[in-house]
This record gives sequence, structure tokens and C-alpha cells, in this order.
Amino acid sequence: MTSHDYMQIALYIAALIVLAPLLGSYMARVLRGDRHLLSAPLGWLERGIYRLAGVNPSEDTPWKIYAWQLLLFNFFGFLVVFLLQMTQQWLPLNPQGLPAVSWHSSFNTAVSFMTNTNWQGYGGEVTMSYLTQMLGLTVQNFVSAATAIAVLLALVRGFTRKSTALVGNFWADLVRTTVYILLPLSIVLSVALVGQGVVQSFDSYQPVTTIERQEQILPLGPAASQIAIKQLGTNGGGFFNANSAVPYENPTPFSNFLEMLAILLIPAALTYTYGKLIANQKQGWLIFGVMLLLYLGGLTVSLASEQYRNEALGIAANLEGKEVRFGVTNSVLWSTATTAASNGSVNAMQSSLTPLAGGVAMFNMMLGEIIFGGVGCGLYGMILFIMLTVFLAGLMVGRTPEYLGKKIEAREVKWVIVAIVAPSAVMLILSGISAVVRPGLSSLAHAGPHGLSEILYAFASGAGNNGSAFAGLNANTVYYNVLIGIAMLIGRFAVLLPVLAIAGYMGEKGIAPPSAGTFSTTGSVFAILLVGVILIVGALTFIPALALGPMIEHFLMNAGQTF
Repeated sequence: MTSHDYMQIALYIAALIVLAPLLGSYMARVLRGDRHLLSAPLGWLERGIYRLAGVNPSEDTPWKIYAWQLLLFNFFGFLVVFLLQMTQQWLPLNPQGLPAVSWHSSFNTAVSFMTNTNWQGYGGEVTMSYLTQMLGLTVQNFVSAATAIAVLLALVRGFTRKSTALVGNFWADLVRTTVYILLPLSIVLSVALVGQGVVQSFDSYQPVTTIERQEQILPLGPAASQIAIKQLGTNGGGFFNANSAVPYENPTPFSNFLEMLAILLIPAALTYTYGKLIANQKQGWLIFGVMLLLYLGGLTVSLASEQYRNEALGIAANLEGKEVRFGVTNSVLWSTATTAASNGSVNAMQSSLTPLAGGVAMFNMMLGEIIFGGVGCGLYGMILFIMLTVFLAGLMVGRTPEYLGKKIEAREVKWVIVAIVAPSAVMLILSGISAVVRPGLSSLAHAGPHGLSEILYAFASGAGNNGSAFAGLNANTVYYNVLIGIAMLIGRFAVLLPVLAIAGYMGEKGIAPPSAGTFSTTGSVFAILLVGVILIVGALTFIPALALGPMIEHFLMNAGQTF
């Protein structure tokens, strides 16, 4: 690695550290309902949405009502995206005359964007009309991200309120997040990306003649507006098939930096927001520190694997599958950021990563997308691990486990276990089935451990609501579209609903003042315990599968055998 590489990494991490409290403080004011910078210019939009929808934003609801409203809203979003794909051939803003999408791909895509996964088994520029991209996919990029932040707010209220079953108003949380946070940030980033050369057009695709005198079709479309929210909302996916490796999506080193920063910006800032909302900033910084430590650990392993000379293959750095204009370091930074968050966008071919770098990307998703994680869902996933750590620490020292003054009892721990185990079980069970049945093996591009990694990565990405892929697996089949769709639903709602249940149960409890027997959750000892629990749970669950995939492939690669 050169000094230039180290400077890029340092600049990226420094930008996250500096911007997290600035954006986090603003988001805290928005999410508390306080007056803020955009109250005056955008207040009319918020109030207009409430009037149009007939919503009383001051109404509080119990967690079951909150969950029912959330599920109803998400099901409606699923139907809209599904029907848009099935009827796009008859709808406007389809200059290429693209046909309707198959039912199984429509189902998979509708589930994908509704669950904030953005898994794509299709090529965007040859499958989706402009109307489907804008009215279906882009809208879901906003509201699926806002849904996760709303759930996080409900959980915060469960910890900060006492003796009440009320966790807030889903509609108000959804609207405020969208209007005051996601929409303004997306506008700013969209303009910046257009300035860098990202396309934003309603023109039809343009035929050109290359210098080799070959005709080529250049795809266009309203890409910048979708790319901005796909990154900021940790949605991922891409307007074009090759994603952010395409110059039309990511034309310059500066656009690459902006998009990469946008992936982790809101998840990182939410840790500061969390500290503000619970009136304990040390808690927020501890979570940020743990997330950053885990991220840097994965980044270090990936860089070491990708940058150092491999004598067996005779390469000094692995440039296969990477854009030369970005190089190895920017590609690895992106791969670790996109899988540490539930983003899923890529600027290089994930399948071309070295086995260890691919394994790190896979492990990031398998941990539950909590290393910064998705917008909202990454933080509430980390809080589940905090509750588990507090419970285990309490058992070890003989104290009643408490977090933020609330006792953690058997009922809450059972929901925590459900939320942690359900996505993990889906990843492993469906991967195991797919590795032995004909429909699962028929679309594999590689044999051996790399082929297993392709299957394992696909279901880890689906159940982890990530959306990236190794891409050696053709997942646009009935078998994979349906199974990965099911994995995405379980990965989203088998975590989200337990979190809401925990919010309701914790809100019913009183808040005990700290005492000499209270186990501190803000010091370095707790941070080490938390990292240990996360890694041990991940290791016990996934190391056997990873050993059969990327780990054994690493040793075989060093012996000169590739797949």
C-alpha cells in the first residue's frame, strides 16, 4: 500500500467521525419533534401529508398497533412495486418499450425494495422502465429506510418512558424521517452527483459509434436521484446492472468518495442521535466505537488479503474485477462499507475478491448488519446484542441485568434470541438445501468452495437485507427469486417485530436509578464484552460454513488452485 492509500482511508474515517455528531445532533432534534433548521421551509409538507392521510401526529399507540400500521404500509408498498413491474409495458415513461417483468422476478424485487434489501437478480437498464425505477423503486428507497428509523424510535421510547405501553406514532415517525432527513440529504447529494457527471435524464437510450466503428447503445435515465437515496438509505442495488462500477453511476474519484461516505453516514450519525435521545451521550459513543472497531478489523483483513503479493498466483495486488480508475484500496473500502451497512451497492465484482476479503464481506452480513448496519436497523440490531451482553454479564456476576435503568427479564431475552437466530437459521438452512438440490446448483458459475460461497453469500445477503451478490450465481430463476424473497422477508420482519415487542415491554417497566450494584454499560470493559459476544455468537454460528467456503478456498488459492 502507498501513502496515497493510507490517506484515502484516513480521510474516509475522519469524515465519518467529524460528520456523525453534526448530522446526529440535527437528527435528534427532528426525531424528538423539536424545532430545527428545516421546520419553517418544509413544515408545510409535513402538515400537508398529515391532512391528506387523515393522521393525528400527536396520537400515541401501543406496540401492537404500531406494528400493524407498519405491516399494512409495507404490504401496500410491496403491491405497488409488484404491479408496476407487471404492467410497465402499458405505462408511460418507458421510452425503450421494455416488457413486463416475470412474476417471480417482480415478487423478488418488490420484496427486496420493501425490506430495504435491494437485491437485484436483473439488469436495471434492460428490465425496468423509468416509471418503475422512480415511482416504485426510488419511493421504496425512502420509505423502507424511514420505516427502520421509526422502529428504532419506538425502541428508544421503550427505554426512556416508564410505566406505559405506548411507543409513539408510526405515521409521524415515518413522515418526519422522510421529509426532514432523507429528502433534504438526497437532494443535496443528487445535485453533487449530477455535477460529477452522473446521468439524470428522461431521454431514450442513445446509439453511438465507438472508435472501433462498432455501434453501442448508451443507457440513460433518472439515475442520480435514485443513487443518492439508495446510498443514504443503505438500500444499495443500482440503476444500472454493473452498479457503481458504471461511469454513468459513479464517474469520478470524488463521486466514489461521496457515495461511499453516504453509505455509512446516517448509520454512524444515528449513534450520536441515540445518545441524545436517551440523554446519555456516552452510550452513543460506546456504540460508535464498537462499530468502528469491528469495521476497521474487517477492513484490515480485507486490505491485507487484497494488497499483498500472492506467490502462488504471481500477483502483487488483486486487480481482477476492479475498476482501474478506483484501484484496490477504494474497492476494498467500498466492499467492507457496503456489507458493514445493509447497503449492497458495489463498485467492483465481489466474486473477484480474494477468499478472505470475500469472507469478511460475508461475515459482516452474517453478524446481522450491525457494524454501522442499515439506517435504523443497524442500531437496533446492535442494541439487541447490548441487551444480550448485559444479560450474560449479569449471569456471570450474579446481578439482575439492567440497561438504561430497565430490568432485562426472560421475556425480553427470548425476543432477542428470536431476532438474532431467525435470520441466521434462514441463511444456513436455505444455503444447505440449495447446495444439494438441482435447482440450486443449476445456475452456479463455479464449482468447489467458491461455488458454495456464491450460494452462502446470496442467502446471507438476502436474510441480512444487504442486496450485494457474488454475481457468479444466476439468481434470476424461479427457485432463487422465491427462496431469496422469503429469506428477505424473514430477515426483515423476524427482527423488526421482536424489536417492537421489546419496546412495548420495556416501556411498561419503571426506571431504576443507578446504584453501586449497577453494571456500567459505558466503559471499556463493557465494550470488550460486547465485541466478544458479537464475535463469539458469529463464530459459533457461521465459522463451520465459512470454513467450507472462503477459508478452504484461501488455502487452496495459496497452493495455486483457483475456481
